[in-house]
Amino acid sequence: MRDLFEDIFANNPLDPVEAARRTLRPQLRRRFYERASVVEGEGGFGIVLDGRPVMTPARRTLAAPVRALAEALAAEWEAQHAVIDPANMPLTRLANTIIDGVADNTEAVATEVAKYFGSDLVCYRASSPERLVERQAKAWDPVLDWARDALGARFVLAEGMRFVAQPEAALTAVRAAIPREPWRLGALHAVTTMTGSALLALALLHGRLSADAAWAAGHVDENWNMEFWGQDALALERRAFRYAEMQSACFVLQAA
Repeated sequence: MRDLFEDIFANNPLDPVEAARRTLRPQLRRRFYERASVVEGEGGFGIVLDGRPVMTPARRTLAAPVRALAEALAAEWEAQHAVIDPANMPLTRLANTIIDGVADNTEAVATEVAKYFGSDLVCYRASSPERLVERQAKAWDPVLDWARDALGARFVLAEGMRFVAQPEAALTAVRAAIPREPWRLGALHAVTTMTGSALLALALLHGRLSADAAWAAGHVDENWNMEFWGQDALALERRAFRYAEMQSACFVLQAA
């Protein structure tokens, strides 16, 4: 059973579109269980399939710290039909990453998040056209105002790709706000990498932004380019995949 779980998720590319393009996507496993459910134990709320615990690729128990998360994980397994498709299980993939990769490496993951503050998306603005400048300001200025007022972190803006060093006092303040609890940290890291902004991720964590607002703020430039150059079917497919990842990370931040 453990080898089966490991085979389902191990080496599965995070982006199924990329996997298809590189012909690396493995043959999907047939569903082998009747029911997915939640059981409470010492390690939290575990996911079981017909009473057997689900294991992560590193052979750790797939368990969540709160029941709401566990029930959402079980729902993903229950939603699989003839085959088990990891591409349709973003919350399980994130949980695997947190349990196997974040739990024992919280300081390293927090350091990765902190690196984004030095060149955060919301600090780098376009000089033109005016409508794009206005969109960036509308989406990003409230986040910078929140960081200044709530965290005491005053960031400096730059135009274009010219690097600007941020005040050390601001960096120290926002680094201190990074959580070390593995589930919230793992979700925060996921949002940071998907949006290119650790400040957006922190604002989301603290309830300053909704999930949709954080997603929109992280894709101001991409949305502008799509309006200007048109939409590409493959790009839209990848975007939909990332959006599902974002929603799962936001759910973890709220539930954990």
